[in-house]
Amino acid sequence: MDALKGIRVVEFTQNLAGPYAGEILGWLGADVVKVERPGTGDDCRAWGPPFIRDSSVVFNAMNRTKRSVAIDLKDPTGIAQAAALVAEADVLVENLRPGSMEEIGLGPDVLLARHPRLVYGSISAFGRKGELSRKAGYEEVVQAFSGIFSINGDEQGRPSRIGSSILDMGTGVWMALGCLGALMRRERTGQGGLVEASLIETALGILMQHVGNFTSTGKLPQRTRSGTPRVVVCQVFATSDGEIVIVAANDRLVVKLARAMGHPEWAQDDRFRTAQARVRNKDLLYGMMEPILAADSTSAWVQRLEAAGVPCAPVNDIGTMLEHPHVAALDAFDSFEGSDARFMGLPLSFDGARPASYRPAPRLGEHDAELLSDRD
Repeated sequence: MDALKGIRVVEFTQNLAGPYAGEILGWLGADVVKVERPGTGDDCRAWGPPFIRDSSVVFNAMNRTKRSVAIDLKDPTGIAQAAALVAEADVLVENLRPGSMEEIGLGPDVLLARHPRLVYGSISAFGRKGELSRKAGYEEVVQAFSGIFSINGDEQGRPSRIGSSILDMGTGVWMALGCLGALMRRERTGQGGLVEASLIETALGILMQHVGNFTSTGKLPQRTRSGTPRVVVCQVFATSDGEIVIVAANDRLVVKLARAMGHPEWAQDDRFRTAQARVRNKDLLYGMMEPILAADSTSAWVQRLEAAGVPCAPVNDIGTMLEHPHVAALDAFDSFEGSDARFMGLPLSFDGARPASYRPAPRLGEHDAELLSDRD
């Protein structure tokens, strides 16, 4: 993909959110240069085992498409090297500790005054405004603070983290999107500018419906395991050999589900006939469904319900998912020579083709010679 061909991105990033933003821009054709601390580099290089090419699987997943330079940002010479790289860049992306870039003279006020065409992307945990703006934070910290923990998990259990780093990854996507928008504006006006994203704002966006419901009713959302309190039928059910999720999210689908389960009368029962009635009588309806579903296998129910037009899926583990022929048909993964590891590519296609990761994640300082040799 060459949409960003000729665009240079310099990133001062670590862990997940910032690196993912840079990786996305690299997939779209930008030349992405990752600035790392000498010796250890990005913290997540050490987040293993397992390791590939001397770095963790996590690092390799988040830093394809890039070149790496090792620069000491605590040394005046290193700061000068970094500033020289930025002078040649179209986009800067950073997610260092709040205030770090300002402390070394590479904050947005300084650099945008010096380079008015620069697009300066800044990612933080809690945003640039407010009393927590200087607070550092990781995925778990912001999931807890935002209320995501409180709505995730079993009704009778303790709040829990969403298993994937949805805030880091989501914030990386928002930052990449923001940089694209700023680059398009620059084409029109000649001016760059500051693009800001944060994990807390990503969380608030994800929680949009929950916040709206609470502010409308004053009622806190409750944990519902696999389902939702507003849609019935929508939940994971046990089968004779596993689990299945069934989503009959409207009256028409409930009619199909009731027929497939051998009880067409359910759809005409006043306790279940409308969406609001089903929500009020959820426990009763689910109690009637559970023993029927438990009497047959997951595959049998998937076949039966799909034939009836009812949305459903087996509850797969990662290994089972990867073995599914549909996933293989998506042709979605990058692989590494000498490793069995596979990583999802860009979740976008253009003209029927997915952009390729034209280079694996770099070794620390792998590109010092070609990028810094004339600045020593």
